[in-house]
Amino acid sequence: MPAPVSTVSAPSGVRSAAHAKRTLSPASGRYPQARRLHIVAPSLRVADAAAGSVFSAARLRGPIARDVIAQATGLSIATVNRQVTALLDAGMLRERADLAVAGAIGRPRIPVEVNHEPFLTLGLHVGARTTAIVATDLFGRTLDVVETPTPRGDQNAALASLAGSAQRYLSRWHRRRPLWVGVASGGVVDSATGHVDHPRLGWVDAPVGPVLAQTLGLPVSLASHVDAMAGAELLLGARRSAAAAESATSLYVYARETVGYALSIGGKVHSPASGPGTISGLPAHSELLGGSGRLESTVSDEAVLAAARKQRIVPAEGPSSTIAAVLRAARSGNTAAVELLAERARVLGGAVALLRDLLNPDDLVVGGQAFSEYPEGLPIVEQAFAERTVLGVRDIRVTTFGNRVQEAGAGVVSLGGLYADPIGAMRRALRAA
Repeated sequence: MPAPVSTVSAPSGVRSAAHAKRTLSPASGRYPQARRLHIVAPSLRVADAAAGSVFSAARLRGPIARDVIAQATGLSIATVNRQVTALLDAGMLRERADLAVAGAIGRPRIPVEVNHEPFLTLGLHVGARTTAIVATDLFGRTLDVVETPTPRGDQNAALASLAGSAQRYLSRWHRRRPLWVGVASGGVVDSATGHVDHPRLGWVDAPVGPVLAQTLGLPVSLASHVDAMAGAELLLGARRSAAAAESATSLYVYARETVGYALSIGGKVHSPASGPGTISGLPAHSELLGGSGRLESTVSDEAVLAAARKQRIVPAEGPSSTIAAVLRAARSGNTAAVELLAERARVLGGAVALLRDLLNPDDLVVGGQAFSEYPEGLPIVEQAFAERTVLGVRDIRVTTFGNRVQEAGAGVVSLGGLYADPIGAMRRALRAA
């Protein structure tokens, strides 16, 4: 791969938080409107339109013949033929004549499959400390991922730096055409305008989407990071049928440096217009983990690390003073470290039970490194859940993506529009380029 290109400067007109808000406001008339900048609300739902259903069948079951697609989707063979032809013309499907059934007559028996090799989408997971930049193919598979510290300081300089990193990363991909950008971020995300309020980063009405769209020349979709992870579970995780997904509710609970939850209803991630709700202030009692009385400040990586430093499990500062060092200490037999992580698991199990009892979903999924990075604690989570719930014991499913959940969330935000309306999304992507 070639060396990275030089860093781009901040887009003109982005100089201060107040100035950015004025110039990037669609009402101001001084900056292109969101639709002209190709800011597109994410589609975190099971496809129900004909083209999306056909593409989904090819993605999940391909190579697949047209008549089998008709059986799988319930669409007529005429509708399937029209959509397959359109998807072939758009370049999203390709025929596999080499797999045609011997002796069969006519094109309907020539299987088709996703034409994934010419394309990629770009995902960014903007975390409080680290940003992951992910290249994803049309199957939703991660092609490559790099991590970089999330830019701090002035929000406009930070956004310029973020866009520059994304541009340099895309410059490495000469043989694949980028189609879409997806951003999963903490804080409050306005998916219609692409603006983000992120208190932990000091961002206020930060024009994340507009800056990326202007710099990269691609459509951009933004979603709350926990909504995005729930979307990845829905669209890329457990291979359930569309009918099963559309009739079920699923609760996704996340914990790492922050905590959050998302609810999928009828094959769609529920995303309130005013932003996601918060569980950071749920009651959680643990003197061992600081005694704050609130969930996030009790079970976060920061809280666990502070407790470990207090107990001298790890040094007070320096390269060995990390959550990874706490995990290593527990696995090497350090009793205090084991007890600390067990306490975190206990508190998490009680919180999951509280949420489950409140919402009573059909499916219960947990994700984030607080669960996946220390699987030894999962039996304690389950035990605490069983002791706290009043609705009876049920299975808790750990995310399909393990420690890759953040990159999967960013990837699915970049893919959701292509999955829901592949032909329309492809046209938009080519028009933006």
